[in-house]
Amino acid sequence: MLGHRTLNVDDYFGILKRRGWMIAVPAILLALVGFGLTFVVSPQYVSQTLILVEQQKVPDDYVRPVVVEDITARLASMKEQILSRSRLEPIIERFNLYGTKKMSLDDRIDQTRKNIDIKPIHSEMARTGGLPGFFISFKDSDAHTAQLVCGEIASLFVTANLNARAQSVEGTTEFLKSQLADAKRALDDQDAKLAVFQSKYMGRLPGEETPNMNMLTSLNTQLDAATQALSRMEQDKSYMEAMISQQQSYAPATGEHGTAAPGAQQAELQTLLTEESDLTRRYTDDYPDVVAVRRKIKELRAQIAAAPAPATSTTTTSTAPNRNDSPGVQQLRAQLRALDQGIQAKRHEQATISSQIRMYQDRISSSPMVQEEYKNITRDYQTAQAFYDDLLKKMNQSKMATDLERRQQGEQFSVMDQPNLPDSPTFPKRGVFVGAGFMGGLALGLMLVAWREYRDTAVRSERDVWAFTKLPTLGVISFSAKDTESPAPTGRRWGWGRKTGFQADKPLANTGR
Repeated sequence: MLGHRTLNVDDYFGILKRRGWMIAVPAILLALVGFGLTFVVSPQYVSQTLILVEQQKVPDDYVRPVVVEDITARLASMKEQILSRSRLEPIIERFNLYGTKKMSLDDRIDQTRKNIDIKPIHSEMARTGGLPGFFISFKDSDAHTAQLVCGEIASLFVTANLNARAQSVEGTTEFLKSQLADAKRALDDQDAKLAVFQSKYMGRLPGEETPNMNMLTSLNTQLDAATQALSRMEQDKSYMEAMISQQQSYAPATGEHGTAAPGAQQAELQTLLTEESDLTRRYTDDYPDVVAVRRKIKELRAQIAAAPAPATSTTTTSTAPNRNDSPGVQQLRAQLRALDQGIQAKRHEQATISSQIRMYQDRISSSPMVQEEYKNITRDYQTAQAFYDDLLKKMNQSKMATDLERRQQGEQFSVMDQPNLPDSPTFPKRGVFVGAGFMGGLALGLMLVAWREYRDTAVRSERDVWAFTKLPTLGVISFSAKDTESPAPTGRRWGWGRKTGFQADKPLANTGR
């Protein structure tokens, strides 16, 4: 009466009692079918290996790694490379994967990709978001083949990581090498420009103003000293010419009043001049001996100048030697020639110093313009030098990283667990198949029972009578086989039999009508 009224617990127990076999039989049959399918379905064996990501063995503070890409991204890239047709086709041909299933090569490659599983391991202890390792597994109908193919895939990952890192560091090194060569050429050009500029404006460069000023001061001092010395030498020449004239006018004798003859005064003056020259070479002008000698020279010159001139004078102050000259006059003429040569040297020295003074004055006046141009050149040079130094530093770091990768001391993949040889298939699982068959049979049996009960219209209880007639039941008569043969009693009854169209499973119910 499933489709006609609400059932209670007793109704369910009754249904289970009547139709329990309809539930048990499909459940048992489908469980047996599932058990049998485990012998028909091709088994699948899974071989698995663990690959750990080992970090660089040298601290990053000493050798900075060139490859800084996230390991997860690199693993995804390597996975796509390894699962490509060019990598999988040799493995398929070597192990004849799925060769007995009459599949095309493209289908075999797709099936191989489906059977390869790569599962990353995320660190839960470090909580750094890093990738300490990953699992590689391969599924195949043959356990030994699954193990070999899993080993091949793991080897491809290890090799791909080494090659990728080596190519990355070598490519970086080659790129930096070419950039460094370009930077060196640019630096050499700037260096040549700077050298030409420094050679052109030597002495006018920034930083040379103070030495130029000091040199100019020193040259001015030297010019003053040369001018003073030239003045003294010209005075000495005048005195010398006067002495020669006196020597030629007077005969060598002692004066009337016992004074020394002019020739003796001239000899004494010459001695004092020689002494002055010797002292000035060793001492300064304010040295007491120098001052005393100069005072004597001044007094003696005053005496010579105050002496009376001769009445007639036919002498000459020529420096040319004369045969009639006395030895004193000849000596004076030689000294006069020396003075002329000294005067010429002093004048030449004075001109040289003046030329140098003009040169240093020109350097000082042109320094601001040269300094501005020098700043532009040195700015470009410093920029090229800084760029070159930075590239050289990166180049050295890249070389160390390349050598580190060649020695396999950088980040690398290490096979922690070799691919295992599976001893039991992962598919099909007999327990799963039997359980699934049993549950499927159970569901099918329940559906059949529900369908039968929904179509069943037999009246088996007072509740069934009420559901059909909406009339109360006056009494219930137990069913017996003999009652069906006796005549019907007087009064209206509901019974179960062929005439009423009801099935006689339960006692009759008297409705009282």
